[in-house]
Amino acid sequence: METKSTQKHIRISPRKVKIVLDLIRGKDVGVAVGILKTTPKAASEHILKLLTKVAADAENNFSMNPENLYVSECFVCPGMTMKRIMPKGKGSADRIMKRTSHITIAVAEKE
Repeated sequence: METKSTQKHIRISPRKVKIVLDLIRGKDVGVAVGILKTTPKAASEHILKLLTKVAADAENNFSMNPENLYVSECFVCPGMTMKRIMPKGKGSADRIMKRTSHITIAVAEKE
């Protein structure tokens, strides 16, 4: 059995979040928490918060053993993109794309 949770509309590009998610995929929850605490990326604090939430849900709501939990799947999907305009020379303008992410993490119990 696995527990899944999602955090939506995080103001970090999905490309940057994917780099951090690749580090924890398939690892034990304790090891993944240690990796996230020492990773100097902006996305790691959002992922750490979501991972601890999923682990607590698995322990309290589904009576899973917290020592046997591992990250069974984790992925990021692009959220909405805010479009902004940056003035440029000679009266022209460039479009700035401010991207958001939807992060999903699932933990399961080892058998």
